[in-house]
Amino acid sequence: MSVLVPPPTLRASARVYAAPRMTRAGGATRDKASQALLHGLRQTGPARDAAIGDLHALLMRGAHHELARRAGQLADVSRGERDDLATQAADDALAAILAKLDTFRGASRFTTWAYKFVLLEAGVKARRRAWQGREVALEDQSWGQFADRAPSPQETLEDTELLQAIGVAMETDLTRHQREVFVALALNAVPIDVLAERLSTTRGALYKTLHDARRKLRAALARAGHPLHDHTGGGT
Repeated sequence: MSVLVPPPTLRASARVYAAPRMTRAGGATRDKASQALLHGLRQTGPARDAAIGDLHALLMRGAHHELARRAGQLADVSRGERDDLATQAADDALAAILAKLDTFRGASRFTTWAYKFVLLEAGVKARRRAWQGREVALEDQSWGQFADRAPSPQETLEDTELLQAIGVAMETDLTRHQREVFVALALNAVPIDVLAERLSTTRGALYKTLHDARRKLRAALARAGHPLHDHTGGGT
């Protein structure tokens, strides 16, 4: 859904807030332009409307750039639909930036800070579009299929026993919801924002569920004599 879209006249007359080259003088110009944009957004009336139009133009460029970078994910998507995805991403990023404008502390250039919003939105929309119509496997048997095909005759007995232990732990130590989330995210590589949309939940809630599932699995494997040594600080 499109929100906070500037009037066409403002978008058409949007100024460019990024210099084409990163020379020292160009960097100073970019800083000045970025500050001018931020100042305009903090005004009222026509000055703010013009700044919103400029910001939206910047976000549109960022959205198109990110979608082009993800062209492989969107091979079957028409140019018109990509343009629509870019507009949605720019609109949603604009709404988020305006809502969080007071949180900007100047640790980076304002346009750099704003650009991150649209890269995130465009990435989410690209992943969701790529998974549109695709089934998200949540069935418990997905682990069984993975475990059955994982060991080969050359693999060690310890590897086979570990896989079997994980399968038992998933059945006995995880709740159904934890198994579904673990299977989808850890085994089937479903993007977390896609899964959040399908399950009508949030990314944060899914991260918490996945963390709890990994913690339970590690504890169960340790009890079964298969301690996992994680040197990265991650999970199972």
